[in-house]
Parts: sequence; structure tokens; C-alpha cells
Amino acid sequence: MNFVTELGLDSGLTAVVGAGGKKSTLYTVGTELDRAVLTTAVRIPRFDEHVAEIHETTDPVSTLESVREWPVGLVPGFEESRYLGYDLETIEEIAACPIPEAVLVKSDGARNREFKVPGEDEPRIPPAADRVLGVVSTHIVGKPLTEEYVHRPERVSALTGLESGEKVGIEDVATVLSSPNGTQKHVPKTAEYIPILNKVDDDTDRATAREIADRVLERSRADRVALTQLRGAEEPLVELRE
Repeated sequence: MNFVTELGLDSGLTAVVGAGGKKSTLYTVGTELDRAVLTTAVRIPRFDEHVAEIHETTDPVSTLESVREWPVGLVPGFEESRYLGYDLETIEEIAACPIPEAVLVKSDGARNREFKVPGEDEPRIPPAADRVLGVVSTHIVGKPLTEEYVHRPERVSALTGLESGEKVGIEDVATVLSSPNGTQKHVPKTAEYIPILNKVDDDTDRATAREIADRVLERSRADRVALTQLRGAEEPLVELRE
């Protein structure tokens, strides 16, 4: 199985949300395609080493006409050690351009944590997105609900009922991935929602991810859930649960 082709990431506009592998998803897909755009609707650390060209531009559509090497990164500017994000209308204009095969957009942040529930103004998903990948790290299961592992733990607590410091369980992850106030938040009605259970590194992780995936398939709008190992694996897609 090929991660990019199995999930249809080789065309259209894909938004990536959640925690525990968003940037790895963007970089993995970008290197698999002939003409991919990597961009963002929120702040993002420098990712120059993951693209062939990067352009800071307020006119990204015109900039695409001059691109010679792919994948290309498009951002509107740089401030305080991070690239800034485009407004959603501009991202949709990039996606409507016939030059790239696919456009991949980071639509929220998690400060390198394993798990999150979106904030009030998150995620920033373009209405024209063809699909939304909702990422969570399988390694969060068994970890305490603290800021060390979870971005905005108080929001996870409010959604799941977990108390601060309690261990995150399979049911808690399934709840967040299935809830319209969790990872499904702001997913357009016309977009496919694909949960991504990342960091499936061994048989124990795989068993955990399978149990989460099966619960999510029962409760959410998702028709399939991808189990992935996005760093260091020859093939990132471990299994596709449907």
C-alpha cells in the first residue's frame, strides 16, 4: 500500500490538523509527488530543508509560474522564528491554479505535542478542501494528561472528562477523533475526513491503533482510518482500517 495514492493525496487540496505528525505528513507527501505545494494557514517553523524551493510572497499564484524545482513551499512572510500563514481565500486560489498537482496545508498548531483538541479559532481549514487528515500520535495512550504531552490539556479534559494528570486511554483518543468539537471540528461537509493514527512503531502500537480506529469508524463520519509510521519507514502506511 502506498500512503499517498491510497488516501488520494496526489491531487486536490488536503488540510492537515491535529497533533503528533502534521508536519511529517506534509513533508512525506510533498516528496512523493512531482509538483506539490506545501503551505500553511497558521504559523509554522522553517521547513526549507523539506522543499526544493521556498518563496515568501504575497502573490503565490503568480509565483507558481516561476517555480522550477518541486516540491515548493509558499508562505506570506516570516516573523519571530516562524513562517506566517495565508488567509483561507488565498490558499483556495493556490489550489485552483492548474500548475501544482496537489496542495497541502497545515491548518492548526500543536507545539510538537502528541494530542490536542482545537482552540476557539481552530482549525483554519479552507472550505474548498477535498479532504482533511486528522492526526494523533498513538503514543499518547498511557501518557498523563499534562502539557508535556498534550496541547491545551484543559480542552481535552472538557471533551473527555479526564482529570489533569490522568492517563489518556483508547476511549479518550477515539472520543476526540470522533467529536465535532474535537479533530472533526470545521471539516467542510464536502470534504472527506480521514483520521491518521501515527507513530505505529510496533505490534503493541498497532493493536492500540486498531482498537481506536474501529471505535472511530463506528462513531464518526470517517469511512477509513490510516495507521502510519511517518518517520523512518520505507512505507508510511502501516494499515488502512475501513
